[in-house]
Amino acid sequence: MPTTPPGESLVLLPVRRLLVRVVEVPSVVQDAVLAVVLFVVTFGQGQMEGARGVVLQAALVLPLVWRRRAPLTVFGVIAAVAGVQWLLGVQLPADAALLIALGTVTARSEARRALLAVGVLETGALMSAARWAPEGRFLASAAATTALVVAAALLGANARIRRRAQEERVAHLERERDQRARLAVAEERARITRDVHDSVTHNLSVITALADATAHTRPGDPFPVIDQIARTGRQALTDMRRSLGILRGTEAGDDDGLHPAPGVPELEELCGQLRAAGLPVLLRLDGDPADVPAAAQLTAYRIVQESLTNTLRHAPPGTRAEVRVACSARAVTVEVTDDGPAVPAGPPGRGIAGMRERAAAFGGTHWAGPEPGRGWRVFTRLDLDGTA
Repeated sequence: MPTTPPGESLVLLPVRRLLVRVVEVPSVVQDAVLAVVLFVVTFGQGQMEGARGVVLQAALVLPLVWRRRAPLTVFGVIAAVAGVQWLLGVQLPADAALLIALGTVTARSEARRALLAVGVLETGALMSAARWAPEGRFLASAAATTALVVAAALLGANARIRRRAQEERVAHLERERDQRARLAVAEERARITRDVHDSVTHNLSVITALADATAHTRPGDPFPVIDQIARTGRQALTDMRRSLGILRGTEAGDDDGLHPAPGVPELEELCGQLRAAGLPVLLRLDGDPADVPAAAQLTAYRIVQESLTNTLRHAPPGTRAEVRVACSARAVTVEVTDDGPAVPAGPPGRGIAGMRERAAAFGGTHWAGPEPGRGWRVFTRLDLDGTA
């Protein structure tokens, strides 16, 4: 049920609603109402009565209906009718239509045409003062009519300036909107690139390790390893289809092979893949993942995935890894360590750079490097304050 805005009385509310509805009325209807009102207000107040007076008065105000569609033409028609009126030697209050037409010209026409209209009306004003001003009052009458002409021209010019400022503001907002859209597309493409790198690199690394393990499996019992290879390969293909589908503009529901983006609950399955590939992994989860947004869960998953993939690829056989993930409504911390031999930190690769970018997207921190004495450690904190 509508309520009255604070500070607005029940009397002003209907007035405000009426004004809003008036603004929504087509301009030609508004101008038609203006012409009718001007005709009624000035009817019968001129020096010419009868049918000729009615026709002359209608000819002065009727063109106002089209003043916004053809400003200069309407002004010319009304000025011509006013010239006939001057030749007939009669005065009509409907001459106010000239001022309205002049204001429309200065508001909607280029400067040269506006100056031409001002010159025409000022000439007519001086001619009227010369013909109808009381004796000895020509200068005062000419000054009064000139002031009316200048006022109408200035009002129209002011409306023109405000309209141009509004158009420029709208154009500026549209440019900003387009720029934001382009930046959003670029950021989304960068994110998808990271996802493709993390997912495909991890899964193919697991496939390679499993294939190597096949050579050491008992000849009569190769099926568990082969089955794991097949499932990991399918996972890689599914992730690839999802990411490339987004790049093509395909919706998630267009491909039945797609599944929701992985999160913290899927870390157990991820660690299971690494264990099957020959890397012992201990997973410790603290807190409730339900308090963590899906985007942050995906980021945590990718960081663990990239860290374990690096361990699988670079650490020697027998290396053990440990994953600790702590979830809360304020932050997610991810720590991945292994007990492989200490190696000096070289130039950061694409994977480490991607992890750092993911953490930075949440205003978090990321560190990766060798532990003192032995092993490698990755630590990431994602700040969730203000995260939708």
